[in-house]
Amino acid sequence: MYIEFFQLREMPFSITPDPAYLYMSPRHQEALGHLLYGTGQYGGFVQLTGEVGTGKTTIVRTLLEQRLDKVDVAFVHNPRLNEQEFVQAICDELGVAYPREQLTLKTLIDALNEHLLRTHAEGRRTVLIIDEAQNLQPEVLEQVRLLTNLETAKEKLLRIMLIGQPELSALLARPDLRQLASRITARFHLTPLGARETAEYIEHRLKVAGSHGEVFTPQAMEEIHRYTKGVPRLINIVCDRALLGAYAQNARRITPEIVRKAAREAIGQLPDEFDPHARRRWRWIEFGWAAALLLSLALLAWSLTRHHDAATAPAAKVTSPPSAAVAATNESPAPAPAAAAAAPPAAAVADPAADFAMLEQTAEPLGAVMSRLIRLWDSKIVVPRGENVCAALKRERLECYRGHGSWADLTQMNRPTILTLDLPSSGAQNFLLTGLDAQSASFATAYGPVRVPLASLDGVWNGEFLLLWRRGTAETYIGPQTRGASVAYLWRRLAALDGVTPPTPLPTRFGPQLGDALTQFQKTRGLVADGVAGIRTLIALGDEVPQTPTLAAAADGTP
Repeated sequence: MYIEFFQLREMPFSITPDPAYLYMSPRHQEALGHLLYGTGQYGGFVQLTGEVGTGKTTIVRTLLEQRLDKVDVAFVHNPRLNEQEFVQAICDELGVAYPREQLTLKTLIDALNEHLLRTHAEGRRTVLIIDEAQNLQPEVLEQVRLLTNLETAKEKLLRIMLIGQPELSALLARPDLRQLASRITARFHLTPLGARETAEYIEHRLKVAGSHGEVFTPQAMEEIHRYTKGVPRLINIVCDRALLGAYAQNARRITPEIVRKAAREAIGQLPDEFDPHARRRWRWIEFGWAAALLLSLALLAWSLTRHHDAATAPAAKVTSPPSAAVAATNESPAPAPAAAAAAPPAAAVADPAADFAMLEQTAEPLGAVMSRLIRLWDSKIVVPRGENVCAALKRERLECYRGHGSWADLTQMNRPTILTLDLPSSGAQNFLLTGLDAQSASFATAYGPVRVPLASLDGVWNGEFLLLWRRGTAETYIGPQTRGASVAYLWRRLAALDGVTPPTPLPTRFGPQLGDALTQFQKTRGLVADGVAGIRTLIALGDEVPQTPTLAAAADGTP
């Protein structure tokens, strides 16, 4: 109904879990990292909890979409089973053959054990994921514990992940389940989004759905966070209703008033709506979440250090790739053949097989690629080990911008960019784009620049990207309701880039004259000419600022 009105490809706020719309907040990154750890060689028993609607199921589906090498997964959706039905469901998921007549729990476990031993001998790992695990009966949980006894002399044959609501932690705290609880090697509790993350979440979903402008005002997004408390499912419900309400009013921009009406209609009037102390209490709750996140990061870093050799760790470790589909590693790339270090001629004809082979030979871990991108901006920046990279870069006024677009979008933004390419042999690999023209793209690698025709890349790039941009103002949206230093910043940048003569003294209120000057700037830069400054406009306003790397400056593929 409102899709065409807002020029979208699809509904951006469906409550059906869709990994394509997954917004990787630091909390979601760590949650996915825990699950990825649980599938590895040293993975054991992982517990992931979170309130209803915080994104647990979406993260699990994202994990299932990974191209996990030599990993078999059994996903139990309905845990309301007895012990025999539970083990039978696992066998069915894994394709285990077992006798159908006179079926007993023992025959199922024997068949499962035989299957696990066989797959282990083949070098494969088996992972059991149990969703809505808080609904498991104590007898079934005891059976889960017994399944962890299936092992060889060196490692477990079955890696288990329990996914559930906070009641799962209370259930496992029962004295009769202490043996099971003691075997859990990694725990993570997924909390709701903060106010800023809520705004980023909304913008992310709109961009994935095809939006090219700012639909919700910053004040509207603050209201959404206040009503939903940062729970993604509630955010989706309120935003969907707000888009429908705006469409009914023929309003192109969603205001706090539209959000308040949508929230009342969708989820009812909240108890704190008229409570003057509610916002203060919520700030203290967010502070507690932040402390819990820092503790979780420390625990995860300790766990990884314990089980992995960190001697060859790159300068910057990345917790989430642009597509949220590849985990960062600490591996150093093997020496590439000499042929891989030489870039093909600029006018080379596309040969996808040869181009893919070249890329696969020069592929590096994501941490190394991100480190190279950071060095283009500032060689002195060092991200502490175990810290979320994008969060650490904010202290240097550098922002991560994840988006979805085309080659034309990357040309317009004109910044070095990390792309995830789904290569035929090695799967998803990350590369640093440093140059782009109408025919080819240039990537900076440890072996030198590599240039590849766009015709070859079109089939392996899904449009997702990650780039860095330097924040020139505290705002990420500057429009008619903006007041203060951000307005003066706009005038100064327009004067520097477009030769605009600003009023004297510099205004601190966004007025029609500034809107007109901004619209003209957007037209000349190929941006959506809406007269307000969103992220892409702010990126363009950073052009010609000293130490700002651009694709144009790296057109020869040299970082």
